[in-house]
Amino acid sequence: MKQISFTIISVLVAMVAAFFSFTINAKTTKGNGPQVIMTGEIAKKVIGYNGTTPVSISINNGRITSITALDNQETPAYFNKAKQKVFNQFIGKTVEEALKLDADVATGATYSSEALIKNIKIGLQQAKGDKGSKDTKKATKSKKSKGKKRMTR
Repeated sequence: MKQISFTIISVLVAMVAAFFSFTINAKTTKGNGPQVIMTGEIAKKVIGYNGTTPVSISINNGRITSITALDNQETPAYFNKAKQKVFNQFIGKTVEEALKLDADVATGATYSSEALIKNIKIGLQQAKGDKGSKDTKKATKSKKSKGKKRMTR
């Protein structure tokens, strides 16, 4: 019985030590270590052509390493065109460089492109620790929500 109690206590102590080690490391690497920002909730008012266009942004050592589109209702052919054009402009840039970037949109997929750019910039502001600038807050209103009639995509 003593051996079982000693084993259980040893395992618990090891688990607690591992937990605190992970917690301390996570706090010390937040600025330069890996970060993943998902824009589903923080950019839920950003609308593309058919709805929200959330993304997941991976940042390591202050640079954007990848951007992945999350579930959305955009037309796949147009959205893929927008993703290819927009994401490539941000990959490899620092957070600061990317926030200042005046990114180009994909011809024929303007609404999707604009929404992706807004999502990325909102996510980067979150990673940087900003609450969001006035420019980004104004930019979250889509042309669709302003009631403008669209003739083409």
